[in-house]
Amino acid sequence: MARKHVNLGSAPDKRDLPQKTCVVCGRPFSWRRKWARDWESVKVCSDRCRAAGP
Repeated sequence: MARKHVNLGSAPDKRDLPQKTCVVCGRPFSWRRKWARDWESVKVCSDRCRAAGP
């Protein structure tokens, strides 16, 4: 089932969101709403890095 877009008003500034460094490519990436429930377990920035592995 597809997720419905919920308009929560104006989005926060990207610089105010938490950031992590990808364990594969070493680039910083910011928090995304779809990662809200499992942000602590997110280690990679993209599907490409997930496929490449650690």
